[in-house]
Amino acid sequence: MLQRIFQKYTGFLRSLKAVYVLNNLLHAKKLRPNKALYRQFGVKKSVFSPIGSKDFKQTPAGDIPWIDQEKALLNMSEQPGWDQLSPARQQQVQQFIEQGYVVLENFFDAEDTLALNETVDQMLKSGRADFNYTGRKIFNLFEKSPLADQRFFRQPELLNFLSFLLGKPVIPFQTLNFTEGSEQRAHSDSIHMTTEPKGYLIATWIALEDISNDAGPLFYYPGSHRLPFVSTEHYDAGNTKWTIGAHSNRQYEDAIEQRIQAHGLQKQVFLPKRGDVLIWHANLLHGGSKILKPGTTRKSMVCHYYAKGVFAYHEMSQRPAILK
Repeated sequence: MLQRIFQKYTGFLRSLKAVYVLNNLLHAKKLRPNKALYRQFGVKKSVFSPIGSKDFKQTPAGDIPWIDQEKALLNMSEQPGWDQLSPARQQQVQQFIEQGYVVLENFFDAEDTLALNETVDQMLKSGRADFNYTGRKIFNLFEKSPLADQRFFRQPELLNFLSFLLGKPVIPFQTLNFTEGSEQRAHSDSIHMTTEPKGYLIATWIALEDISNDAGPLFYYPGSHRLPFVSTEHYDAGNTKWTIGAHSNRQYEDAIEQRIQAHGLQKQVFLPKRGDVLIWHANLLHGGSKILKPGTTRKSMVCHYYAKGVFAYHEMSQRPAILK
């Protein structure tokens, strides 16, 4: 599939919207159900065409995640399933609303994390898995590893908690595995994996080993999820009718850095132990610190989930998400 080819390719074709349209046509069966959502949102274009925030002129009033609503803290105990949460989880819900993230300590046991690390090493050596063009990310290992899929990506207790936070059942969408730090600049997942209505994405970051400050640990900005969502309409993306801007990602990250400075946001570095899980909001600003000691590993797994029944797309590359 074109998507797999593009995981390695970095040339001119990557900027052509026509290439993405071709990939959409190859996934016609999975994209046709979007027709009903297009009618709901007043989008008057083919489900195979490029799509972005600018195409959505109407959104059902009040349809935003309950955690983002003005009285979320006052109403959290009224949400279905609240009574089934432990007191510790209930406190974590409050923190998530206020700060945009929460940490589940020692959630996965050492045996499973060691087994997953061995699986990643074996698949890389055998060629069954590979890094994408960044040289840092292994996309969708869950498709080839039952362990990654069932024990981590679709862990029942985790799915239930994520579903509670969004107020809708979650749909597992994508995984990223790392063996070293990403060193990625601050960003929000919502620019890459977007929803209408906004906010119906949630992510987890699983530590597969103890992470040191030398390894380029994850960082995030508590409370940044409350800032307005950024789309390609809010910075110089360079998009045209036929192409994606060649420097859209860099321009976006520059715009995010300006917002961080303007709002005086304070960075927090995540130094987890093996098995810890960080859950973050779709709009929480985060990234990867610089690797201070070359060769230091930062073995981890990131999982992204969409809420069921919302429209999912990729704002920066202007294409609908292909849900499996």
